Amino acid sequence: MSINLPKTIKFVITDFDGICTDNCVYIGQNGEMSRKVNFKDIMAFSLLKKNGYKVGIISGEKNSAIEKIKEVFNIDEVHQDIRIKIDVLKSIVNKYSLNEDEFLYIGDDVNDYDSLCYAKHRITVPDAVKKIKNISGIQITQSKGGEGAFREVADAVMGL
Repeated sequence: MSINLPKTIKFVITDFDGICTDNCVYIGQNGEMSRKVNFKDIMAFSLLKKNGYKVGIISGEKNSAIEKIKEVFNIDEVHQDIRIKIDVLKSIVNKYSLNEDEFLYIGDDVNDYDSLCYAKHRITVPDAVKKIKNISGIQITQSKGGEGAFREVADAVMGL
């Protein structure tokens, strides 16, 4: 089953860990933490921006990968270390005067629940927690988080 979205989408807003990563944190001998990001998902940020879409990231964690993606692709909205994501999502919707058919939200865990319920167009990944997958009307990507799920959504937005 493929993701079905209207052509009216202007803004793609996503969680990061579990969507663009495999939800794992790698801890080195010196305690430094890193994450794996799939290049298909990185390319999705580039393609969305090159095709005139606005992109936002709302993450519950602070992550150097997000900083790099923001810098390289000029991401419109980046909010990190956010515990209550719905407030940030509503502020983005208001700032850009978006109606319910002009944005989508992608998330995979309980801290995304309120934002996913708020968004008319809501998407998650197959490895999301049960509470998220049970949200009425949610669409689920074929790809898992960190394995091209964000690219799958971007392609659907762009009609590819």
